[in-house]
Amino acid sequence: MNNAPATRLLSIDALRGLVILFMLLDHVRETFYLHMQVGDPMDVAQTEPALFFSRTLAHLCAPVFVFLTGLSAFLFAEKYQGAAQASAFLFKRGLFLVLLELTLVNFAWTFQFPPSVIYLQVIWAIGLSMLALSALVWLPRVALATLGLLIVAGHNLLDGLHFPVDSVLHIPWAILHDRGWIEASEHLRLRTSYPLLPWIGIIALGYAAGPWFARSASAPLRRQRLLSAGFGMLAGFVALRLLNGYGEKPWAGGETALQTLMSFFNITKYPPSLLFIALTLGVCLLLLYLFERLQQRRWVQRLGVFGGAPMFFYLLHLYVLKILYLACVATWGLNQGEYFGFGSMPGIWLCSILLAVALYPPVRWFAALKARRRDIAWLKYL
Repeated sequence: MNNAPATRLLSIDALRGLVILFMLLDHVRETFYLHMQVGDPMDVAQTEPALFFSRTLAHLCAPVFVFLTGLSAFLFAEKYQGAAQASAFLFKRGLFLVLLELTLVNFAWTFQFPPSVIYLQVIWAIGLSMLALSALVWLPRVALATLGLLIVAGHNLLDGLHFPVDSVLHIPWAILHDRGWIEASEHLRLRTSYPLLPWIGIIALGYAAGPWFARSASAPLRRQRLLSAGFGMLAGFVALRLLNGYGEKPWAGGETALQTLMSFFNITKYPPSLLFIALTLGVCLLLLYLFERLQQRRWVQRLGVFGGAPMFFYLLHLYVLKILYLACVATWGLNQGEYFGFGSMPGIWLCSILLAVALYPPVRWFAALKARRRDIAWLKYL
């Protein structure tokens, strides 16, 4: 029997697992390094290289999650032989993720009920992107790919468009493209941390790339396409960055070669610029190629375990981090001004490694449960 489909799915899970670990590193930083917060983009003159490159590594997370969501949606549609069931599943799961962001996820960040602030972050963006894709799956693949490319390449033309708080367009535009605050009531504010429009383009591109991973697809042709598209995106990133003119704050030479390099890779995530997307998706495609070639390696299979239960891991690690932080404050007090935290980035790296090891067994247990109990419908939402 041909086992190629399982091989391909392992490459997807392994990539998702890798960026989950990058996400863990970034969230440990956001929990225990709050006294050294960074902007978007970062101030390279004031940011230590260890912090800069740790944060830049985490830039891979959201684009990979969203792109693979679109790719997985295509595989779901292929499995059930049509767009109708995929559209329905995307719509229901999208609503579920939006609800999750507003409740369990936001509470994990704030431990406040009722909340005074709700941060609309990556789970919100993935959920709304899935709602959009539930309608877009009916388009021909060429039209869907073209729309995705137009959104990704062209949304920076809208960067200068803003609407005042009293405008009827303020709320929809804050959700779509202009990161900001929405005053929901006297006691509740919403922060649109992840403006939606570019993420719709990314999820559309993920769905359009789905046929590369279809059951009938040629593995050598798929790998060639992954390499060509990946290197093409990276070449486009370098070319546009050297032009220093569109969709991103200009880079400049620094006092050292390292600062110059940091400036070159200092890109904007909120909303993700064209250059941000070209760099991260280029790396994403090359990693898919790499993991498919190395899928027999034990470390790739272990990454696949993390990627097999991404939502379970997401919720678990947020609550573990919050409880750890509160326990540290209760034990040692605030040692970094208004916060408790590590004094340097190596402490963040060590903490991330220890947490990854500690969280592996429960994630492996849940991934096995989800694979074994396909009769439990709600498990697939995690």
